Amino acid sequence: MDGLITLLILLLAAVLFITAALPPEGVGLLAMGLLMASGVLSPAEALAGFASPAVITLLAMFALSAGLFRSGALDRLRELMGSNPMKQPQQLIQLFVLAIGPLAGILANTPIVATLMPVVETWCHRRGLAPSRLLLPLSTATILGGTLTLIGTSTNLLASDLSRTVGAEMGFAGGLQLFTLTPIALPLYVLGGAYLIWWAPGLLPDRSRDGLELLASLSRDGYLTEVEVPVNSILVGQTLHDSRLQRRFDVDVLELQRGGERFSPPFADRVLMGGDRLLLRCSRRDLLRLQQEDTVTLAAPAPADQHAGQDIEGTATQRMVEVLLPAGSFLAGASLRELRFRQRYNATVIALRRGQELVRERLGQVVLRAGDVLLLQAPLDSLRGLQATNDLLVMDTIEQELPTTTKKYPTIAIGLAVLVMGGLGIIPLVAAACLGVVAMVAVGSLRPGDLQQAVRWELILLVGSLYGFSTALVKTGLAGAMATQLVTLTGDWPVYGVLVTIYLITTLTTEIISNAAAVVLWLPVAARIGLDLQIDPMACVVCIVFAASWSFITPFGYQTNLMVFGAGGYRIKDMVRYGTPLTIGATLLVPLLTVWQFGL
Repeated sequence: MDGLITLLILLLAAVLFITAALPPEGVGLLAMGLLMASGVLSPAEALAGFASPAVITLLAMFALSAGLFRSGALDRLRELMGSNPMKQPQQLIQLFVLAIGPLAGILANTPIVATLMPVVETWCHRRGLAPSRLLLPLSTATILGGTLTLIGTSTNLLASDLSRTVGAEMGFAGGLQLFTLTPIALPLYVLGGAYLIWWAPGLLPDRSRDGLELLASLSRDGYLTEVEVPVNSILVGQTLHDSRLQRRFDVDVLELQRGGERFSPPFADRVLMGGDRLLLRCSRRDLLRLQQEDTVTLAAPAPADQHAGQDIEGTATQRMVEVLLPAGSFLAGASLRELRFRQRYNATVIALRRGQELVRERLGQVVLRAGDVLLLQAPLDSLRGLQATNDLLVMDTIEQELPTTTKKYPTIAIGLAVLVMGGLGIIPLVAAACLGVVAMVAVGSLRPGDLQQAVRWELILLVGSLYGFSTALVKTGLAGAMATQLVTLTGDWPVYGVLVTIYLITTLTTEIISNAAAVVLWLPVAARIGLDLQIDPMACVVCIVFAASWSFITPFGYQTNLMVFGAGGYRIKDMVRYGTPLTIGATLLVPLLTVWQFGL
């Protein structure tokens, strides 16, 4: 009965993961609660994941990464990406492979992509190039680099910890060391990097002509200002279409406010009245000419929007930027109206981009999803505040707090010390990571408040809550039953064929649900297969790690893919075309190198 209950909960979780009816961490918490409520797991067994070394190490690594970013340790890299010698997309892709990918082996790849995405987008806008030509290579390079060491991804840490727990129950020695994956990952990274540099660029789409020019043009080179139509203006009594305002000047009218009402485009046929307020995107030169002709005047700060029940700080000039809803944002699943977005962030949403769809009407009713890109108009101070939240990722370069550059070298030294002590086994990796965080706070690289902001709590909740699934699969015998079926299928196959099967099943599961769920589901099954077929169970675990960490053909399998999916305007077929050769190559080569490393 416990096995049947576990299977039903597993199927429910899979459906929720696929349909995205709940955020991933919500699915994990639901599964954990059901396993406890049904009596399959005791509270201590179900909650053990939150006290696991993997979760504590992951918490510490987020903080260590934040300290390195805040100290300015990556400023030279960002400067190099934006420098004049970097004139061709090919040069940036080479930089991704040679520098940024390896960096993902020691820093979490998600914050690396989050930090560098605005730099890449600015580079593309400045050169009139579609971001779709570069964002997917950035994500792919960091995914490949994430397996160079154990601490590159949360998936690696989770698999290492689970293998230790499962090994204790099944009778083998589990756990991975800092550089266990390196002999396999390094040659594959070289091959993958060669693919990204020489072959893959021809597979990248150019989305600059797919109807996305509007969002890019609105957010680029635009001087945003609120103006008022005076009673003696030539615009009074005319429509925007008849006034020829937008044909005579390079002006975009983004919003019209009359009294307590706000109107969004299209309003070319709406008759203008004295006192109307318009939100314009135009050059300074055109704005001065409009003022000289008494066509418009600069607007005073706007009163509170009583009609909508939301306030927005009125300013003469404001900035317009693109922001991304990352995976795990609490904003996903709610509409702008429900969130009271304007009041919460003192920012107005001008447009929303979801894949290839550009939405500018009825924005308040659209339910937000992870991967959406919003075009915001807000005062500079409000935009600076957005940079401090994990729920929105600002895609444009904005002045921000100066990094603590005087702490750069001590911070780098602390990071290296963590790697050396954890890698050489002088002290446990989790201890090295925790001590490194304390050291960064002590030298001033991190402030205590930075620790909470640095941690991606949705990922901690997901990893901790799913941890108990593996325990339930082993405890109820479900893992053994699944393994028996696969052993029946592959029992006469060579070791290489068995490992290819394990890799393929795991990577397909990762693409459909998530990497953490794939590890939790298949690791105990693979370990049992290894024991039954007299294959080193850790060889099976290593295949599981690579298969779950390397997601290339859908945006759902890995966080960085989802981050670039909306920002680059990609379609599913783009990722399938780009990632399929990598997936096929990895499916064939990872088991081959695993056989070699373990002497099977």
